[in-house]
Amino acid sequence: MPVEPGSRAPRRPVDVAVGVLIDRDGRFLLTSRPEGKVYAGFWEFPGGKLEPGETVEQALRRELHEELGIRIGPVQPWKIEVVDYEHACVRLHFCKVFGWQGDFEMREGQAMAWQSLPVQVRPVLPGTIPVLQWFAAEQGFAGDTHAG
Repeated sequence: MPVEPGSRAPRRPVDVAVGVLIDRDGRFLLTSRPEGKVYAGFWEFPGGKLEPGETVEQALRRELHEELGIRIGPVQPWKIEVVDYEHACVRLHFCKVFGWQGDFEMREGQAMAWQSLPVQVRPVLPGTIPVLQWFAAEQGFAGDTHAG
């Protein structure tokens, strides 16, 4: 079957573990994408691709240590969302994390910001927007979760 002009053939999603770190005040951590990466400067929840043979939790523990210098406590699988970006199709495995050890080190030159709704950092990565909507639903938040 031919692919229509302007459309892409379906792609197999890449699995990505995403950490939704939540502090004692109910704020969540967003980090900026470092220079040299697709969507550099956009804000997102930290995490990264699963390596062959890794579980989501193993990948999340590895990625957050590599990127942020912390060791996380228990991981609570939360939601899964597939996002088809121009450069890649990703299956985002969002996990809530309420405990960690160590000082945050931005090992990839990224920035970090503790946020609540509505988020104050801009721009927000498209794959992050559903999470903000989920938080709004959980909290009964009636306002705009982010601005363009």
